[in-house]
Amino acid sequence: MVRTGQEHGAGIAARLRARHWPQSLVLIAAAGLATHWFGLAALLLALPAALLALALWERRHPRPLTDEAARGAAMHRAIAHGLSTARQGGARTACLLLQIDDFDTLTDRHGLAAADRVILQSLERLARTLRPADQLFDLGAGRLGVLLASMPGLTLGPLLALAERLRTALAEPIPLDAATHHISSSIGLCLDAQAPARTATALYDASLAALHEARRNGPSAIRAYGRGMAAPMPLPRALADEVSEALAEGRLITWFQPQICTDTGQISGFEALARWQHPTAGLIAPAEFLPLLAASGRMEVLGDAMLANALRALQTWDHLSLDIPRVGLNLSPEELRNPTLPEKFAWELDRCDLPAHRLVIEVLETVVATSADDVITRNIAALARMGCPIDLDDYGTGHASIATIRRFAVQRLKIDRSYVTAIDRDPDQQRMVGAILSMADRLGLATLAEGVETAGEHAMLAQLGCAHVQGFGIARPMPLAATPDWIAAHRAKLGPVPRIARAKG
Repeated sequence: MVRTGQEHGAGIAARLRARHWPQSLVLIAAAGLATHWFGLAALLLALPAALLALALWERRHPRPLTDEAARGAAMHRAIAHGLSTARQGGARTACLLLQIDDFDTLTDRHGLAAADRVILQSLERLARTLRPADQLFDLGAGRLGVLLASMPGLTLGPLLALAERLRTALAEPIPLDAATHHISSSIGLCLDAQAPARTATALYDASLAALHEARRNGPSAIRAYGRGMAAPMPLPRALADEVSEALAEGRLITWFQPQICTDTGQISGFEALARWQHPTAGLIAPAEFLPLLAASGRMEVLGDAMLANALRALQTWDHLSLDIPRVGLNLSPEELRNPTLPEKFAWELDRCDLPAHRLVIEVLETVVATSADDVITRNIAALARMGCPIDLDDYGTGHASIATIRRFAVQRLKIDRSYVTAIDRDPDQQRMVGAILSMADRLGLATLAEGVETAGEHAMLAQLGCAHVQGFGIARPMPLAATPDWIAAHRAKLGPVPRIARAKG
């Protein structure tokens, strides 16, 4: 039966999560044989409520044996046993690691209870997809592990097909906060024959390296281990000091992600994004180093560097006659609280001889929805009067009212990725985005959809009337030096684009 890799006491709750009711009954009945049959009958009558409470209590109050380190150790023990069994029978096994994309963001936006429901439902869906003898592990922080039972003649082809089925199972919508939520997952896998050595550590680490590669190419990517792949090195403890040093030395770089018009396919702008190429840990995600900079009060220093790099990019594109209309720049709450922010932006724009309308100011919806700070309001209004367009970023996550949108002189809504995922297949997503687009149209606001990953999502957004799109399905963020070639290649494949008819009202 599918097991979560916990000790026996937790195994019953795990089988409950996977909805293996008959096996759970057998285990509990066996545990109660030493009692009088009346006691056993009472136990079975109380089974549903008791086991549900146990499952939920375990996940909210983990014991030492259920923390992340112990869960990983339990999977290592299972892999060692699985390798031994496969070797004795002349069969093969494999390890798969699945990471729910943006799990930290999901937890921040919807809370621990909602994240808990996502994990429980994900475990159940994976359990229904796997064979009874396969083992399933909750490794914590949105990561799940699968160890396949030994199978004669197992090859990479069927393993990749299984990974695709697991990814599809997790992609089914999950109800959260009175709405459906789509999750995606990145998957790394390794066949035991492909691991660097026939040990549990080697097989797990190879799968982890493949998962790291999948996440670099994600979301929703699948990668099999290959030679040359390496698991990410642990981040140094002194990372806060390192990121401040990297910032001071100019080693935090700016990458750019294109935005395109759904009517014509033409490039309507780029967004500037911070990246840190660590000398040993590799490319570190902004979610890991931005909080460190915020905690050390260095966000304004980063903001100054990002502003300079964004304006330099515009100058570079102008020098190459590439006709890029504008670049978007994210402003943190720390930057927005600086009373001299408008003057600084005006000075930098004048120094670079660039008009203000080419620098888009992106402000998180969560910032404007919760801000009662008069300085923030004043600064955004001043930038808007200067001529900088104001984008409301991650729209749909911060509950900004229409009054708030007007108060902050917003000109464009950037629809959050959570509303875009699977919009070509999910009528609920279509209705939600349709409502946002209708409101934006009536308020005279432009729209841009973030996180577009497929041609189907792109086409549906265009049909619904979303004016601009951005996401991995269009292009990944890239260094400034790579943008001219991408721009040339994109424009070379554009032909006459028919306008998509849109219904009004």
